[in-house]
Amino acid sequence: MKTLDIIRRAGRSLGNAKTRTILTSLAIAVGAFTIAISLAAGEGARQYADKLIGSNVNPQVLFVVKDKSFFEGGASSGGLKEYDVDTSLAGDGSGATIKQMTQADIDKISARKDVENVTPIYSPQVKYVTFEGSDKKFSGTVSSYDATIINDTSYGKLPPLGTQLAVDEVALPASFADKLIEQKIIATQQELVGKKLVMTVTAATVRPTADQITAAFAAGGEDAVVALTKPETKNIELKIVALTKQSATALNGTSAFQISSAQARQIAEYTTQGTDSYQKYLGLTLLAKPGVDPAEVKASLESEGYAPQTAKDLQSLIFTVVNTLQGIVLGFGVIALIASVFGIINTQYISVLERTREIGLMKALGMRGRHVSRLFQFEAAWIGFLGGIIGALIAVLAGTLLNPVITKALDLGEGIYLLIFQPIPILVMIVGLMLIAMLAGYFPARKAAKLDPIEALRTE
Repeated sequence: MKTLDIIRRAGRSLGNAKTRTILTSLAIAVGAFTIAISLAAGEGARQYADKLIGSNVNPQVLFVVKDKSFFEGGASSGGLKEYDVDTSLAGDGSGATIKQMTQADIDKISARKDVENVTPIYSPQVKYVTFEGSDKKFSGTVSSYDATIINDTSYGKLPPLGTQLAVDEVALPASFADKLIEQKIIATQQELVGKKLVMTVTAATVRPTADQITAAFAAGGEDAVVALTKPETKNIELKIVALTKQSATALNGTSAFQISSAQARQIAEYTTQGTDSYQKYLGLTLLAKPGVDPAEVKASLESEGYAPQTAKDLQSLIFTVVNTLQGIVLGFGVIALIASVFGIINTQYISVLERTREIGLMKALGMRGRHVSRLFQFEAAWIGFLGGIIGALIAVLAGTLLNPVITKALDLGEGIYLLIFQPIPILVMIVGLMLIAMLAGYFPARKAAKLDPIEALRTE
């Protein structure tokens, strides 16, 4: 008997038991739906991450630190440690320590012929901030503007990728503007753009010598001594050029005042001069020169004891997270399929029992045992095919309807969808479900193939 004839006969047999076939197929469709959605979400997330990195980050950029543990979940903490002048507390209350980069490291890397735009990551400390039109003082984190990553803005304009802010400019989060609106300092967010703010910074604590204290006391008494030990402060006036917003299509965080790298350096050095933190940096950013592979620069820096990361490393990290989440969802789909496998086995066994006389007649008319076995396995394959088709169609329909909602809820941007269905993975899934169904139908098919035709014909 030809294989095509067996396939057709299997389809007709399932048509005679429509209700049972549909219910069993729906059981498989649940797993197929879950798998199809997870495949679409995984593909959408990978394409989104690829677009995110490609459009927001200069592909030639490298982020370099001296402490590899920075990329491995933090630095060491706890226990007795040998003091290192280049090591400082992370500042997050965890007790973790980070080995910092020194000016010697900056100079050494800057002298390389395969890199350019070597920019230390400064940590400027600002005492407080005041805004034009108000005497109220505010505090907040201040960071150096990263010209290698694009920010999204609510109002105002930021420099293009690769260009720094001017030394007298500042960008701040739109959430800061909301706070000022609550304080009735401004009426709208847009009003803040173009206004001035003043950052007040304090120099490191002065530690005068005994002779200096004695001389000051002799000249002006206690007031002179207090003035001698009082830290120096200065005010820095900056113009607000943009309000940044947290967007799903932006990589850079927007929880800090962002100032130019040059201004950040001046503040950092002013507030740390005379201390162990002077000219110490968490890390630096640099660009591999045009035509130079960032991976080669990374390998070279690693051989010198540094811990660099490229834009592709960031992409790989995002892909790892995406693949992990996709694997979890796929796991639920597999669990649903395992349950449906037992449904197929049960359905096929019942079918064999109900059609015992039919099987006996087919074998009496010359149908071989292997053809009988194939008939029932192809019936199982048809169930897997129908379940896969139903699950995939529902997934595509649901994904098409949900994509605009997800895009709006996550602020992904116009035309960017999280669920992307590709035909090849869907076809592979359906074929896989058919094979799984055939395996599930193996034992019932084997039972049918071994039936004795005489005994089968005697069955009532």
